Amino acid sequence: MNSLRPDLAVIAEHVAPGSRVLDVGCGDGALMAALRDQRQVDARGMELDAANVAECVARGLSVIQGDADADLANYPDAVFDYAILSQTLQTTRRPDKVLGELLRVGRKAFVSFPNFGHWRVRLSLLWNGRMPVTRSLPVSWYATENIHHLTVADFRGLVDELGVRVEGAWFLAGDGPVGAAGANWRAEHAVFLLSR
Repeated sequence: MNSLRPDLAVIAEHVAPGSRVLDVGCGDGALMAALRDQRQVDARGMELDAANVAECVARGLSVIQGDADADLANYPDAVFDYAILSQTLQTTRRPDKVLGELLRVGRKAFVSFPNFGHWRVRLSLLWNGRMPVTRSLPVSWYATENIHHLTVADFRGLVDELGVRVEGAWFLAGDGPVGAAGANWRAEHAVFLLSR
């Protein structure tokens, strides 16, 4: 699983072998393929982009085209052991509703997102007065799919408000982990494992 993006590697490492998983916003299916091949997981996916869906299907993955904001409602309750939303929460119209749906269809949910409170983002905004373009946020504000700019502290506030339990949290800068202390300004990305 070393070839996976760092947040996906964290998720893959913590999914129990033999689980049933729904990967929402699965992209090219890299995580699903790794879970299927290395953890014997029954992995299903939902992806908005038709080209990514075609690529996943060509890899032998079970993926449908769908929108996290609308189509999670079509799944029955607790049909998956894990629902995964990686680097997608900030692109949804109603992140609070999507989190609720993830925890309805999955007994647990992994959520990863870019931390817009990272010190480089803050410094760039302070220094230049413009929304930054960084390694973890590589496109200009007008071309990004990100419509909600959240920080680690924002996410913790949301899960508290929703009464969601945090079972695990991992924070990443570059390709490596950083500690929880100061994660709101030190982490470029965050991964949370949630349950009700």
